[in-house]
Amino acid sequence: MKKIRIILLLALVLGLLAGCGSKKIAVNVTSDSLYVKQVANLPDDFIFGMDASSVLAEEASGVKYYNFAGEEQDVFKTLAENGITHIRVRVWNNPFDKDGNGYGGGNCDINTAVEIGKRATKYGLSLIVDFHYSDFWADPGKQMVPLAWKGMEIEKKSEEFYKYTKESLEKLKAAKVSVGMVQIGNETNGSFCGEKIWMNICTLFASGSKAIREVFPKALIAVHFANPEKGNYATYASKLKYYNLDYDVFASSYYPYWHGTLDNLASELTKIAEQYDKKVMVMETSYAYTTEDTDFFGNTISGPTNTIVTDYPFTVQGQANCVRNVTDTIVNKTKNGIGVCYWEGTWITVGTESYDKNKELWEKYGSGWASKASAAYDPNDAGKYAGGCAVDNQALFDSAGKPLESLKVFGLMKKGNEIEIVPDAFEDARIVVDLNAKIELPATVNAVMTDDSKVATPVNWEVNENDYLKMKSNGPAVYTVTGKAQGKEVHCIVSMIEYNFLKNYSFEDEDESMWKLTANKKSDELYVEDKVTDSLTGSKHYHFWSANTDTVNFDLEQTAENVPSGTYRFTISIMGGDCGTTNIYAYIKINGEIVAKTPLSISGYGNWDTQATPEVTYNEGDTLICGIHVECSGEGNGAWGKIDDALLNSVSK
Repeated sequence: MKKIRIILLLALVLGLLAGCGSKKIAVNVTSDSLYVKQVANLPDDFIFGMDASSVLAEEASGVKYYNFAGEEQDVFKTLAENGITHIRVRVWNNPFDKDGNGYGGGNCDINTAVEIGKRATKYGLSLIVDFHYSDFWADPGKQMVPLAWKGMEIEKKSEEFYKYTKESLEKLKAAKVSVGMVQIGNETNGSFCGEKIWMNICTLFASGSKAIREVFPKALIAVHFANPEKGNYATYASKLKYYNLDYDVFASSYYPYWHGTLDNLASELTKIAEQYDKKVMVMETSYAYTTEDTDFFGNTISGPTNTIVTDYPFTVQGQANCVRNVTDTIVNKTKNGIGVCYWEGTWITVGTESYDKNKELWEKYGSGWASKASAAYDPNDAGKYAGGCAVDNQALFDSAGKPLESLKVFGLMKKGNEIEIVPDAFEDARIVVDLNAKIELPATVNAVMTDDSKVATPVNWEVNENDYLKMKSNGPAVYTVTGKAQGKEVHCIVSMIEYNFLKNYSFEDEDESMWKLTANKKSDELYVEDKVTDSLTGSKHYHFWSANTDTVNFDLEQTAENVPSGTYRFTISIMGGDCGTTNIYAYIKINGEIVAKTPLSISGYGNWDTQATPEVTYNEGDTLICGIHVECSGEGNGAWGKIDDALLNSVSK
């Protein structure tokens, strides 16, 4: 009896200790500097996820993480203290070559997930298991089959898929990891695990779903797609319904740089929630807090470009505003929205000394995005472009492992932290100036405030007459002018161009109303044609053709608007064939009278003739019309041609 009592007492103590180890961490976040607008209606059980897949590789490489008190602390505790509820970890089947060298990206196999899961569970965090079903990175453009399954027929692959999923989850269960959600695939936009037809894709999905229900029946099952801006989500969901897939969550990536507006995201996910009664969430999002690189390996986002949308400044506050607005969209604009997961907020540089030292760590511990060993699996991408972390400037910790103030946004959204609004950053001013016009820099620039509003702020530009002369005399070019606003350095991007005063100069726009056609004879075809191979610029041009002789005779012209007084010339291009005798010329009319014209010729396909009229003097208030007269007798086979690139430019005097 005494022995039994001792055993029961020991079991009780161990149970209490285990309970303490997984106790929820209290969230009590304050900030004197981070503005956070309250997210109304934020549920208590809303999922705030953090993908932290690279933590073990980071720590093996020497990275240390700290709390806001400056003390070294388990990063998972720090995340829990600041409102994170779930840790997401990617799982690759076998990210190692035959010699045991890791492919990189954290070398994230199921054993990595178990270790991360145990630490996360200790601090009351649940795991989101992100099975890629690949040996390395899977995304919309790359869904490679694991080497061990290569060449398998779908029936055999499905069996192995189920077996692998179940065995992996059983390892997590044996380690007493709290699993809240399991993903079947990562950004599976119409292809998955080497399969490209939906019947096979859903066969594999179903095998994964079956294994998840058996091992973790209370865990949510998620499918994950990307590119909401393309409008394909309804198609994906309909395929899942057609094949009767058992799942709970339709998840989306949403990176504001590429994935369209938040309103569109809400619309796309709400359609799924309403039609199929599914929960929805953002499984991946992030934003850069700086444009600086810290690990000597270029970043995915290094500054604004023509292909990158920057809805927020690249600041700590801008990063927080992005997360807050994505959350507000899922909570208040999206039906059945259950969560938002930040992607790799803990993936920072492994060193700031040199590229060579970092490279050794990336290769040894897998803390870069890919190692050279990955060539064994993915020789055309990962193995070819192996290197460090391309998202260190999107983390929620700085290069020294100290948490950024933006990490607090997760804990502050419930009640808000609407402190005094102050300037956070200044937008670059941008102007386009004709080479022969006066350069007038803007009197104000927009201050982006901490609440993401914008306030016009007076600016003093540091520029003199010599600078202006240089910009006007060096031809088309782009210059950056520096100034000061509220004591902060600001910039104006000045694009000096040979300005074209004609609208829709290359016939690319849907609106063609600015062009007036006068058909002097009845030609068979006179219209804007969309055919890139026959265009000088873009994909469109003005097309003409007529089968009968002596029927091509028309004028195409545009009345120029908002033209200042000055000297101008008109340029246009034409090509064609079978035209016989022609009378083709470009012209300028002022107040209805032709004041300048120049002949053009047609000499065969692809032989563009580009000609400019003599210069004319124009006084503001007069009517200025630019046009082309085309008259072709034809050679019996149908005179034809293409017109493109109509330019009205000022001329320096």
